[in-house]
Amino acid sequence: MKTTIIRSAVLAAVLLAGLLMPRGASAQDSIAVARDLYASAAYEDALAVLSRIDPSARPDRLAVNQYKSFCLVALRRTAEAEQAIEAVLSDEPSYNPSVSDASPRLLSMFASVRQRVLPSIAQQRYAHAKAAFDRGEFAVAAAEFDQVLKVLEDVDLAEAARRPPLSDIRTLTVGFRDLSARAAAPPPPPAAPPVEVPVAPPPAVAVPLRVYNTGELNVMPPAILRQDLPSLPRDVVFRGQGVLEVVINEAGLVESATMRTPIDPRYDRLVLAATRNWKYEPATVVGKPVKFRKIIGVRTKSD
Repeated sequence: MKTTIIRSAVLAAVLLAGLLMPRGASAQDSIAVARDLYASAAYEDALAVLSRIDPSARPDRLAVNQYKSFCLVALRRTAEAEQAIEAVLSDEPSYNPSVSDASPRLLSMFASVRQRVLPSIAQQRYAHAKAAFDRGEFAVAAAEFDQVLKVLEDVDLAEAARRPPLSDIRTLTVGFRDLSARAAAPPPPPAAPPVEVPVAPPPAVAVPLRVYNTGELNVMPPAILRQDLPSLPRDVVFRGQGVLEVVINEAGLVESATMRTPIDPRYDRLVLAATRNWKYEPATVVGKPVKFRKIIGVRTKSD
C-alpha cells in the first residue's frame, strides 16, 4: 500500500512537471519528462509529451523515436511501434535496447525490425557513399563506406550479408573504401627544389585518358571473355575473400593489376600473373572504348 502511494505521488509530480513546463523549454527537458513518465508506466502521457517536441536535431530525434517505440511496444500498438523503431534505425543502425533494461517483447520486436530493414539501410548507405565518391568527395566517401561495412557486420545481418546482393556490396565497399582513403590522403611534402640546370624542353607527351568506374553515367562495363583464376596451392589455407583491382584498357586487356585484399604472397603472384592473359570486350562510353577500373572478389579454390 505504501509503495503504491509513493509511486502515485511520483507519477503526479512528473505529470505536473510536464504540464507546467514553459513553452520555451528545451527538447532535452521534455525528453527527460517523457523518460520519467515511461519509467512510471504512464505511456500515453509520455507519448503526449514526445508529440510536442520538434526533433530538428538528430540527437533529439533519435531519443524521441527511442522512447516512442518503448511506449508503443508497451501499449501493444505494434504497427506504430515498428514505424518508430525503423526511424531509430534509420538514424543509428547499430542501436539495440539494453538487455538489462528492456522487456523480452521489446527486444524481440527490435530484433525482428532490424533483420527486416538493415539490408535496405546498408544498400541506401552504399549508394550515398558511392555518390560522394563519384563527386570526388573522397574523405566523406571513405567515412561513409566504413559505416556501410559497420552495418554489414551487424549480428542481426550476419546471414543476409553472406548472400547476394549484400555480399557483392561488401566487396564493392571494401574496394571503393580503399580507393577513397588513398585519394583523400594528404600529398607528400614537397621535395627540396632542384638545382636549376638549363635543359632542352621535353617532347610533348600525350595526356592519358581517364579511367572510368562502375556506376558512372553512360558507361557500359566490360564483358568477360576470359577471366580464369588459378587454383589455390594445397599448402595454402585461406578462409575469406581477396579483393583484386584491375584496369582494363581500350583493347580489352589488363593494363595493371593490384591485390587490394591479399590472400597469400604465393597465390597473389599467381593471380597477378594470370591477369596478363585475361581478355574482355572493352568498356565503352557512348560506343567508344575506354579504360575501366574493375573490382573483383577473389574466392579461392583448391586444386
